[in-house]
Amino acid sequence: MTMVEALGRMGEIQARLVQLNDLVAGGTGATSVTAGRGAGSSVSATSFADALAAATGTTAPTTGAAGSGATGAGVVAAAEKYLGVPYVFGGEDSTGMDCSGLVQRVYADLGIEVPRLVSGQMTIGTEVASLAEAKPGDLIVIGGGDHILIYAGNNQVIHAPYEGRTVSKVDAYMDDSEITTIRRVIPDQAATASVASSSTDLLTAAFASMFNGAASNGSASTGSSSASALSLSGLLS
Repeated sequence: MTMVEALGRMGEIQARLVQLNDLVAGGTGATSVTAGRGAGSSVSATSFADALAAATGTTAPTTGAAGSGATGAGVVAAAEKYLGVPYVFGGEDSTGMDCSGLVQRVYADLGIEVPRLVSGQMTIGTEVASLAEAKPGDLIVIGGGDHILIYAGNNQVIHAPYEGRTVSKVDAYMDDSEITTIRRVIPDQAATASVASSSTDLLTAAFASMFNGAASNGSASTGSSSASALSLSGLLS
């Protein structure tokens, strides 16, 4: 299961929690499950899922990058379509664009929303430690936020330089000492898979702990055996 799929199941899991709770509570229709934390203590389906999401850091990315299907190579290909477009301060389309307008347009073409200005673009995604570790599609910010470029791989960048020039693909002319930050907007696939796997394990463990706690506290009654019979892994598969 990918991280995106795990996130998409959150809503389903919340609904299933209510169904399972009906079994645990003897079909009373209650919206919370006693979890063995003392008399009167309960966990609502919504609060449990919200707390779990917050604890595991699996909130949906605001840029929509994780679910877009975009790749770094796709970012570069999208940027190359604008080669030759004249630099226009404040521009953001094929009639003319500035550096941040190019970045916003390229990512928008791939279904990913990013801020309009460099000041916002330089905070999105995750930071890359050095130019040597940059991958195609990463954003390189220089001059403390004065300029932003798209890394194209092979030590090349695509950018809208300045008035009188056009969107160009050139050799990377900066070094790490001149770089303010490098941002990776397209999630690294290996890291995404690792987070997804960890999140799935945490979900399964949390459900098991909740229902085991309910049974040991005596609140599950005869319904606990029915609830336990439902496979927790089935909630996530």
